Amino acid sequence: MDQKIQDLFELSQNGTKEERYDALLELNSTLEQPVDWSYDVWDDLIELLTDKDGHQRSRAAQYLSRLAAYSDPEDRILKDFDALWQVTFDGKFVTARHTIQTLWRVGLGSDAAKELFLQHVTDRFKDGDKEKNYTLIRNDFLQGMRNLYDETHDEVIKTQALELIDSVDDPKYQKKYAKIWK
Repeated sequence: MDQKIQDLFELSQNGTKEERYDALLELNSTLEQPVDWSYDVWDDLIELLTDKDGHQRSRAAQYLSRLAAYSDPEDRILKDFDALWQVTFDGKFVTARHTIQTLWRVGLGSDAAKELFLQHVTDRFKDGDKEKNYTLIRNDFLQGMRNLYDETHDEVIKTQALELIDSVDDPKYQKKYAKIWK
């Protein structure tokens, strides 16, 4: 890992608000392609998923999702997915939501990672109707499934998403969710 990347991770955690945001954007862009230093930062990012600062938890989740997509040849995400998934239940809804919105990238990694992601999303979609903001969470999960489908063209994802939409009792939300798949 070169010094520039090390500096970006440092700024991402300890810079000013503007420096942290700029580092987030640059790291997210960098992580949209394979990198050879993923495991140099992996364990530190797993640790940050439980940091007291919601911004740190959110950033760690975003970085890990991208690393799992493009730079996880050992499939470590299979072992660490539960730690990442826990952030989708974060007490700070914005942290949970940022994690939910980036989590679909995990499915770009291995087939096993895709299955793990889809199983968790499907179960939560079906059982999460008692959660606060559950309609928004469902919307974000369906959008993530759409994003994953657009990248992989895996018809199983589309079929699962349409089945989830059909299972929604409220016609207003069923229509809203269906628009994601138009």
